[in-house]
Amino acid sequence: MDKPQVISHIEKSMNFTLYDVKWIPCSAKFVVMGAHPQGTGALQVYEMNKGDVSLVHESQKSKAIKCGSFGASQLHQRCLATGDFEGKLNVWNLENTEVPVYSVQAHKEIINSIDGVAGLGIGEGAPEIVTGSRDGAVKVWDTRLKGKPVVEIAPAEGEARRDCWAVTFGHAYNHQDRCVAAGYDNGDLKLFDLRSMSLRWETNIKNGICGLEFDRKDINMNKLVVTTLESKFHVYDMRTQHSKKGFTSLEEKAHSSTVWSVRHLPQNRDIFMTTGGNGSICLWKYSYPASRVEKQEGEEEEVGVVGSVTQLQNTALTTQPISAFDWCVDKPGLAACTAFDQTLRILIVTKLNKV
Repeated sequence: MDKPQVISHIEKSMNFTLYDVKWIPCSAKFVVMGAHPQGTGALQVYEMNKGDVSLVHESQKSKAIKCGSFGASQLHQRCLATGDFEGKLNVWNLENTEVPVYSVQAHKEIINSIDGVAGLGIGEGAPEIVTGSRDGAVKVWDTRLKGKPVVEIAPAEGEARRDCWAVTFGHAYNHQDRCVAAGYDNGDLKLFDLRSMSLRWETNIKNGICGLEFDRKDINMNKLVVTTLESKFHVYDMRTQHSKKGFTSLEEKAHSSTVWSVRHLPQNRDIFMTTGGNGSICLWKYSYPASRVEKQEGEEEEVGVVGSVTQLQNTALTTQPISAFDWCVDKPGLAACTAFDQTLRILIVTKLNKV
């Protein structure tokens, strides 16, 4: 068979709820985060070892951990930023996870999503972290500054607060430019330009936004994938913004259930994986149109043209939602995912270089 195959290489049962998994940069290790039955946080480091995974280090935290991100600080320090159920943002040096190297009460309620951007290379650029919370706020933190966020995007006093489910960095192609995309439970999608400190674009896609990711953080904005409730995801072409029509997009159905998350293949930005509430994962390939811009009749301004997506593979791993997925940057096709059946899975996706 010429198309990629998804092989479940290792399956490991855990005794706690798994919320997130992240590969440690430049290593064969990864971090698993979650919640123990009594409500405390789980932080465990595992290492690939002769066809199995072995526990390298574990520590228990006072509150359950919902999400984590590398890239929040200099990568050679291998610092992991985590958001917990109490609204606390912590940055951990994985060599010693007893005391965080940075800690702040970031939000009043649970931090649903976190993302870091470390500039244009290892250790370069501002070590910024963005957090999105149930309290409706999106905040950007600089770990060199104690206590206060450098940017806070929140409804005014008295306005309705929507639950922010997903945040991600993008457009970080130099030391000045940054964008943050945020998705909310009512389907609001907002793009904030951190350089001009303004709302660059917003739309509503009618379904709660569970996950979003730019195909690359450190390039001029190219594509944004947004996953939602009701089995749908959207792909936006982010190169051309029309003053009235915004960014052009396509909509695709997948998983026959909530599409929980999306992760682009580090070695090929046009291939991405989505994870479903029915325990399946889908591998997709994006194809560009012949021309990415067009002029419509009677208009001077160009509009973007979106391409198409093709499903390369659809594999059922479990019957429970797959909460997190992460590709290994150093080994093409190697991935880790966590599901609510309390099982960690190490996956191998074959033939990715042939699609």
